Amino acid sequence: MISIPASGSPTSERFDVFAGRRARTRRAAWVTVGLAAATAVLWAVSLMVGKTFYPLDDIVRVIGGQQVAGASFTVGELRLPRATTGLLAGAAFGVAGVTFQALLRNPLASPDIIGISWGASAAAVGAIVVFGLTGPAVSAVALIGALAAAGAVYGLSSAGGFAGTRLILIGIGVAAMLSSLVSYVLAKASQWDIAAALQWLTGSLSGVSWSRTVPLAIAVAVLVPLLLGNARHLGALTLGDDSAAGLGVRVDRARLVFIAGAVLLLAFATAAAGPVSFVAFMSGPIAVRLVGPGRSPLLASALVGATLVLAADLVGQHLLPHRYPVGVVTGVLGAPFLVYLLIRVNRAGGSL
Repeated sequence: MISIPASGSPTSERFDVFAGRRARTRRAAWVTVGLAAATAVLWAVSLMVGKTFYPLDDIVRVIGGQQVAGASFTVGELRLPRATTGLLAGAAFGVAGVTFQALLRNPLASPDIIGISWGASAAAVGAIVVFGLTGPAVSAVALIGALAAAGAVYGLSSAGGFAGTRLILIGIGVAAMLSSLVSYVLAKASQWDIAAALQWLTGSLSGVSWSRTVPLAIAVAVLVPLLLGNARHLGALTLGDDSAAGLGVRVDRARLVFIAGAVLLLAFATAAAGPVSFVAFMSGPIAVRLVGPGRSPLLASALVGATLVLAADLVGQHLLPHRYPVGVVTGVLGAPFLVYLLIRVNRAGGSL
């Protein structure tokens, strides 16, 4: 006969702990599978719908390298780079955003808020308006601008020791200065240059080609597994430097890995799709609420980010009276979410 441990006994308490862990693990697994399925469905729908609808079997044949009348160009050269870039950029924004939020223990510490995205925007707008650059050259300059802004914010905030609050405040100041610089440059730009520069203010997947997608794919393939492999160190860092060091984490090294990885992901994603508004900001808090406490939010945040970008692009292109860039749709979603988080942080403190 199997005996049931008495309530309140040490054995019963251990049983409850293990049961709770298994329940949280199952929840995180099901959430991850559901998000992955949603991302895959949205990616497939993005390839199928448009002015001409192509069934799924045509999509599979095109991806497999077969020639399909009409679909080989429309899907292979137009829709596939766009949808793939949206998926990869969303994943990169999601991982970068939640990494900053976890490191700084503040859901408002998003790359949208602390100036990194504005570094890419300012550099790209300057390249278009001042130097007349186009195409991949603008993306390269945007990449450099994001890295330079991140370096400036981190360098200024780490003087005298790293402090998350100081980094956020300095980042907000840098973002304000770069925003003013963009406004000044646009005020002197021609109408044609303004139209070309708008992508770098909100984010857009229009006109995306494989020349943008491939560098982003390489960055995601290298950096996301690197950050996922160090996820337990990120969880330790959220407890504070002293607690993390007590758990055996090399704090300075781990922080540098996460900040460098997140900045590079953000920079490559912005160079490919522009600073798609609020995706990095929203993905982490949504993922944390979905997977529950005690689980790493990195993978879930990547999938939430990809889902947000793909869904917003479908809405902006096909479900509204006029076509809108993906960043406009995510901006409309992100503004009320920002207000909600501000209220929540004010009531409960700065945790995700």
